Amino acid sequence: MKLKIRIDEEVYEVDVEVEDDGGAAESARSSPRALPISSIPFAPAVASPPPVAGPTVFSDKVCRSPISGIVVRINVHHGQQIKMNDPLVVLEAMKMETNITAPVDGVVKNVTVAMGQAVQGNQVVVELE
Repeated sequence: MKLKIRIDEEVYEVDVEVEDDGGAAESARSSPRALPISSIPFAPAVASPPPVAGPTVFSDKVCRSPISGIVVRINVHHGQQIKMNDPLVVLEAMKMETNITAPVDGVVKNVTVAMGQAVQGNQVVVELE
């Protein structure tokens, strides 16, 4: 059986063998443009990071969740002065607690999560000024 495969706008014609239920193979004739499967170049798929919803914010002025989990404790409030590495929010995932800490000194501009809320990895949980 002949198949045409398009890779990066280049078309390749390949021959494949199809086995019937009895195990016998049926082979198609080879053509001058036919290439063995092993000679077709390919690039492995590269996973891209998930898109971040909402407006773009400077990364040093936001605190993002490193994992998906449930908010079990919020240690800060709007207008509070904080120092680098102060604990801001605690998440629970798989019976373990994860502290989200301040990346820089600043003032809490907005807490974007609530107690008991489920959050996704990379979601903004606290914005700083």
